[in-house]
Amino acid sequence: MVTVISAIIAAVLGILIGLFLTFLFKHIPEAWLQDYDYDPKAPNHRPAKRMKIVPHGILAGLFCAVFYVASVIFFPDLVEMVMPIHIIAIVVIVPVLFLVLISDKLNRIIPDQFWILILIFGFILLASDYLEGTMWFTIEAPWFAPLINRLGGAIVGGGVIFLIGFIGEMITSKEAMGQGDMKLLAACGMCTGLYGLVVLVYVSVIIGVLFAIPLLIRKQKRLKEEREYIENHENPIVAKMELKLKKEEMHYAEDPDYLAFGPFIAIGTGVFLALEPVFYHVLFQYMVTFGVYF
Repeated sequence: MVTVISAIIAAVLGILIGLFLTFLFKHIPEAWLQDYDYDPKAPNHRPAKRMKIVPHGILAGLFCAVFYVASVIFFPDLVEMVMPIHIIAIVVIVPVLFLVLISDKLNRIIPDQFWILILIFGFILLASDYLEGTMWFTIEAPWFAPLINRLGGAIVGGGVIFLIGFIGEMITSKEAMGQGDMKLLAACGMCTGLYGLVVLVYVSVIIGVLFAIPLLIRKQKRLKEEREYIENHENPIVAKMELKLKKEEMHYAEDPDYLAFGPFIAIGTGVFLALEPVFYHVLFQYMVTFGVYF
């Protein structure tokens, strides 16, 4: 009965907070949703896109409600053992994760203010490890184990994105991963810790691949249409110049071939935080086998 009531409260709270995010997003300073060097007077300036009740507000409500309810169902200790610090952290982090998701999706930017807030609550979760306990370490574990777990998650998380971006840039001569993704994964790694980072990256990559496949198919279709347009044009050179000019005038956030990775990091983080005990039981045997459980 307690779980049912808690789940209902969690769902209502999630929906209300999700809808409130629409109002909040509309009042976020324009500079937060633009590149660092943006000039509002530039001829190619594009005002940042804002959330709308339909569909963004509804999606935000569902996003928050799903993760809140999942936390109550799959992380019953939050309510039964009364873990207020952990509860507050999840209540705040989940909406911020959606703000990251929608900012990166609409404007191809992850405001520093968002990942900094997530990082702060990563430290709050570290405090929760010491004050409310954590399932990841036994009583015999050294006092610094939770600290290494959280800080290690942040360092390794940021390092993974930096390495991917560095290798990708060397191969393609283009920016493969943005600095925002690196900072975000470092902050989320602080929230999940090293153990949870494995889950976070795995979930993010799997979901990312599922979205990347139709994007690649769409890209190939578009390239084929462009080739046909050039071939059928009375002046192929003019046709090429038209397409080139169109791409140059396109705002970077409108690039049809761009797939933001920030939303997948946000979803992966939410999945781990809501289902942490589930992943703990799944990973426990592996941690013992490889000697990484304390």
